[in-house]
Amino acid sequence: MSHSSNYEETKKNWENDVEKATKRFPERKERFTTSSDLSIERLYNPQHSDDQYIEEIGFPGQYPYTRGIQPTMYRSRYWTMRQYAGFGSAEETNQRFRYLLKQGQTGLSVAFDLPTQIGYDSDDPMAEGEVGKVGVAIDSLKDMEQLFDQIPLDQVSTSMTINAPASILLAMYIAVGEKQGVTPDKLTGTIQNDILKEYIARGTYIYPPKPSMRLITDIFAYCQKNLPKFNTISISGYHIREAGSTAVQEVAFTIANGMAYVDAALEAGLEVDQFAPRLAFFFNAHNQFFEEAAKFRAARRMWAKIMKEHYGAENPKSWKLRFHTQTGGSTLTAQQPDNNIVRVTLQALAAVMGGTQSLHTNSRDEALALPTEDSARIALRTQQIIANESGVADTIDPLAGSYYVESLTDQIEKEANEYIERIKELGGAVQAVEDGYMQREIHKAAYDAQKRIESKEDIIVGLNEYKLEEEINADLLRVDEALEKSQIEKTKNVRNTRDQVQVDHSLQQLKQAAVSTENVMPYIVKAVKVYATVGEIANVLRDEFGEYTGM
Repeated sequence: MSHSSNYEETKKNWENDVEKATKRFPERKERFTTSSDLSIERLYNPQHSDDQYIEEIGFPGQYPYTRGIQPTMYRSRYWTMRQYAGFGSAEETNQRFRYLLKQGQTGLSVAFDLPTQIGYDSDDPMAEGEVGKVGVAIDSLKDMEQLFDQIPLDQVSTSMTINAPASILLAMYIAVGEKQGVTPDKLTGTIQNDILKEYIARGTYIYPPKPSMRLITDIFAYCQKNLPKFNTISISGYHIREAGSTAVQEVAFTIANGMAYVDAALEAGLEVDQFAPRLAFFFNAHNQFFEEAAKFRAARRMWAKIMKEHYGAENPKSWKLRFHTQTGGSTLTAQQPDNNIVRVTLQALAAVMGGTQSLHTNSRDEALALPTEDSARIALRTQQIIANESGVADTIDPLAGSYYVESLTDQIEKEANEYIERIKELGGAVQAVEDGYMQREIHKAAYDAQKRIESKEDIIVGLNEYKLEEEINADLLRVDEALEKSQIEKTKNVRNTRDQVQVDHSLQQLKQAAVSTENVMPYIVKAVKVYATVGEIANVLRDEFGEYTGM
C-alpha cells in the first residue's frame, strides 16, 4: 500500500470518528475564524502547506526572510526591550527613564503630549488642559536637555513617537547629543515620522499630505548624510490596528504606506539602496497568538519581495523588514485590570515568536491611566521572563513548519496583497487616504468586531463574560494640574533669556528654505539650537504649507 493511500485511509477513519464525536459533543461554533475572518480548519495537514521551502520559507537571515532577518536571531542577542514612557514634565519623564534603565530596559521610547504632537507650545491657547497629559511636554531645546539629563545618547537607542513635527524633535535630539559631545553619526534610534497613518487612524497631522511627504523625504536625505545609524521612519501599522483594523488590513495598509514613502523618496531623487536600509516598521500584537505570529512572518516576506522585485533594490539590507512591536492597547480592559497582564504576555510571546527586533509591553492599568512605576516594572519583567525563562528564544522561528502557521502565513500574504492591488488601482496610498478608502475599510472592520463582542460571539474575559462587581482601583498615576502653569513659565523664561535676533534670523532662513525646494532640516537644526520653540518652527511651516483639515 502506498504512503498516499495509507494517509487517505487514516484520514477517512479520523473523519468518521469526528462525525460520531460531534453527534455527542457538538463543536462550540459552526465556523471558527481568526480576527481577520480567515477560516480556521478543524485540523491542518501537509496538504495545507504547499510552500516551496527555499523560495517561500528558507533560512533566517536569507531572502525572503520569512524566518527572521538575522541568521542567529535571539540566540545571539535578545530583542530590544523598549518601554514607552512620557508624562508631565521633562524632569518627571527623565526620572522614569532612569528608573526603567536601572530595571534592565535596553532602549528608550518617548511619548509626547498632544500639543507637542500637533506643533503647539504649552502656552498656546490650543494647548490648554492638555499639557503633559498623554506624554511629555516639549516646547524648546531646554526641555529636551532635561529629558535626557544624565542619559548618554551614545549608549542608548531612543525611539520617538512623533510624526507631523518629527523634523523638529529630531533636530532637538541632534542638538542634545552635540551638547553631550556625541556627534550625529553616533546617534541610534528611530523617529516614527509616519504621517499617512495619521490621516488614516490617529489625527495628529498638521500640514496637507504633499508638503508632509516633502518633510519626510527631507529627513531621509539629511539622515543619510548625517545620521547613518538612525532609522528615519517607523512605518506604523500599530495605530491602524488600534483604530479597529484586522490583522490583514494592518499588514496591507502599512506596507502600502511604506511603498508610498519609497515612491516619494525616489521622486525626490534619492536612490533606493541609499535610504531603504533605514526604513523600519511598527506593528501591533493582539490576542490571537497564531494569527499574530503568522502576520509578522507574512509581512517580512511581502516586503522582501516588493523591495527586490518591484523596486529593484540590490542591497539585501533594503529587503529586510525590521520592526518594533507594541502589545495591543485596545485589547486592554478597565474591568479586572490584572487580566491585562495575561493578555500582554500572550501578545509579547506572539511578537517574539514572529521575530520582532524590539518590543514594548503595555502595563495592566493603561485602560485607566498612564502606568504607575509598579505596573511599568511588571510589563518589563514580562519581557525579561519570556527572554530568560521560557526557552522560546533558544531556537529560531520555532513555529516554522507548523501546517497551521504556514497556511496562515500564506493566507495573510494573499489577502494583504489583494488589498495592496486595490490601493494601486486607486492611485497609491496617498490617493487612497485622500479618498477615505482605508478609513472606510477600518471603520467597517471595527464595527463588525464590536457587534461580535456585543453578541458574545467573541468573549472578552471580564468585559462581556466572567464579570465581577468591582470598584475601579484608585491607585493610578495622575498628572499634577500645576504642571501646565510651571511648563508655561519655563517656556516664557526661555523666550525671555534667548537671543531673539538669532531666533528671528533662523526662522526667516527656514521660511526661505520652505518656499524653495531646499532641504529644510539644516535650518530646523539651526533654529532649535538658538532655542526657537516647537510652536514657532511649526508655525513658519504652517504659514507656507497650510493646515490639513481632513476629508
